[in-house]
Amino acid sequence: MPAPASTLRRKLLTGAVLAPLAGRTLAQDAMPAPPARYPSEYEVTVARAMREGAVHVYASTDLEVVHPLIRAFEARYPGIRVRYEDLNTIELHERFLAESAALGKAQPAPDAAYADVLWSTAMDLQIKLVNDGYAQRYQSPERSGLPSWAVWRDEAWGTTFEPAVIVYNRSHFAGTKPPGSRSGLARLLQEHAPRWRGKVVTYDVEKSGVGYLLAQQDARMGNEFWYLAQALGRARVNLSASTADMIERIASGEFVLGYNLLGSYALSLMERGAGIDVIAPRDYTLVMSRVAFIARRAPRPNAARLWLDFLLSREGQALLGKSTSRLYTVRTDTDSQHTAATLSERLGYALRPISVGPGLLAAQDTLRKRAFLSRWREAMRG
Repeated sequence: MPAPASTLRRKLLTGAVLAPLAGRTLAQDAMPAPPARYPSEYEVTVARAMREGAVHVYASTDLEVVHPLIRAFEARYPGIRVRYEDLNTIELHERFLAESAALGKAQPAPDAAYADVLWSTAMDLQIKLVNDGYAQRYQSPERSGLPSWAVWRDEAWGTTFEPAVIVYNRSHFAGTKPPGSRSGLARLLQEHAPRWRGKVVTYDVEKSGVGYLLAQQDARMGNEFWYLAQALGRARVNLSASTADMIERIASGEFVLGYNLLGSYALSLMERGAGIDVIAPRDYTLVMSRVAFIARRAPRPNAARLWLDFLLSREGQALLGKSTSRLYTVRTDTDSQHTAATLSERLGYALRPISVGPGLLAAQDTLRKRAFLSRWREAMRG
């Protein structure tokens, strides 16, 4: 089995990215010009960011996926280095809270190893941090290019458009019609038991922030989810916190299918010839977004603004669409083939984006979460 997420997924860029910036002056680097359509005062933000010299990002997006974005950002703003830490969603959340508590009321030093930007697939955890006062408000010049559901209070920003889908291995479905809905999947699991027992996979909602988010959203849609959850329990479903690991094991044939997995990973593997396919459930297909915000006590706030703006820009969004995971983006005005509009055409129009906003807070209510997890554990026992 793979090593725990905390040892496998935490990576810190080395070499130039972490090189000390002592001795570098603005005279040594030509001041980068802001994008043409940005307000004139943005030059001040750029100048201050150049003096800060770095931006520290805590993220749940794999380093391999975001590396082209980092290279392009550093090319745009020479002298600002991206310190990027790739963390599991829950690890990211708990680490940030622990580091914030350790600060007390103090402001971190300019060179502190404290997050400037948090960027995570666990939308509800991100919104809880924002609601609890851990984010700073920022009026990004990229705001007009985003859909209204992707922004909350100019503090939380949705950056991607990723459906939660059923992924299956084609070789296991020879002569079997794939399910088109949740009730269809539950019936199929019953019909093929015990042949598929132990060969189905989904998120471990107690270890995966995005897994809990999607399951919670499912439960809000009606009791059909619990009918499916019980069917998964009877099938002795495997539980995992890693999207990539689950989809790779479906592609290898080890697993027959996976439920509620992020479609971006599966679609990118399909494009590279993997023998898998994706089903967007016709009853509804949830769409999540990786949420970013600037930490209220960010030691390098100006560099954080530059990073967020680049992430939301046409160029940054296009780079996400061209990444190894082909992340579908919230913007529709890029030259990428991986946008919300093209995904809607490909998968149909039952897509239901999860809005970035206060509606996500209910999932983090302590009593509700405890009751949900108790019912989930009972369902998993079959």
